[in-house]
Amino acid sequence: MSDDVAAVEKLVKKHSELKKEIAKIIIGQEKVIDQILISIFSGGHALLIGVPGLAKTLMVNTISQALGLDFKRIQFTPDLMPSDILGSEILDESRHFKFIKGPVFSNIILADEINRTPPKTQAALLEAMQERAVTVAGHHYKLDLPYFVLATQNPIEQEGTYPLPEAQLDRFMFAIELKYPSFQEEVEVVKSTTGDTTQKVNPLFTAQEIIDFQHLIRRIPVADNVIEYAVSMVGKTRPNGDTATELVKNYIDWGAGPRASQNLILAAKANAAIKGKFSPDIEDVQSVATGILRHRIIKNYKAEAEGVSVEEVINSLF
Repeated sequence: MSDDVAAVEKLVKKHSELKKEIAKIIIGQEKVIDQILISIFSGGHALLIGVPGLAKTLMVNTISQALGLDFKRIQFTPDLMPSDILGSEILDESRHFKFIKGPVFSNIILADEINRTPPKTQAALLEAMQERAVTVAGHHYKLDLPYFVLATQNPIEQEGTYPLPEAQLDRFMFAIELKYPSFQEEVEVVKSTTGDTTQKVNPLFTAQEIIDFQHLIRRIPVADNVIEYAVSMVGKTRPNGDTATELVKNYIDWGAGPRASQNLILAAKANAAIKGKFSPDIEDVQSVATGILRHRIIKNYKAEAEGVSVEEVINSLF
């Protein structure tokens, strides 16, 4: 146990160094970076929702460099096939089949515009996310750990897109919304990107260290009342449930499943650990709730018509 106490203190120190390293390149977007780091340290995946040009790719690239991990970007297009991301078998010179690994074999994958590719290719990526392994031509290949998928979804182009089905959205621990930078942040961005100097990001972790921190976070104890709070919060999102709030009954078609409860607790543990606490409390659950529930609650037409946001519904659960 005393080892774990020391490990949590080390995590706090490394986490603040990591934030400084990322801030060399990425200005602002604190909340977004926090949620991405929480999902990496809890071993989850994240979905980034934002208009083009908000430095989503740069952010993921910077984070993976600072974490000392391999990074690959897959640009999803309507003609992308599963073999384009998983890899395929080819005949080599000596007429033997040889497996050429696709871009899915990396520690951090940026799945850019995942809603632009057909379900068959989305499903191939989702198998990799869920199983941390892929099957090609009957052979099973394990992916290197840690393994983290950050998918981006462009909310404005709905022409020719294939929105992720609810069951697949549920595979993502967080759905993170990117907003435009504030005036001051945008001024900083322009200053730092239109000059001739380049900042170098130093890798602060090894892959094994990140895996160790993921295990550490799972070992963090949680009081029963905190788990019960998370489970009852998720229960309130189900419109047919006994505990559903008025907003949920009126505006929600479909609530969150048990995976939401699991992710609330895991993320709350990570949130507590990076703040140096040895066990999460109700505030930790609340601070991660929006990102974890946002994509698991399906609004009805009435909510769309009356402009009720998912955030309002989530805040009514606290």
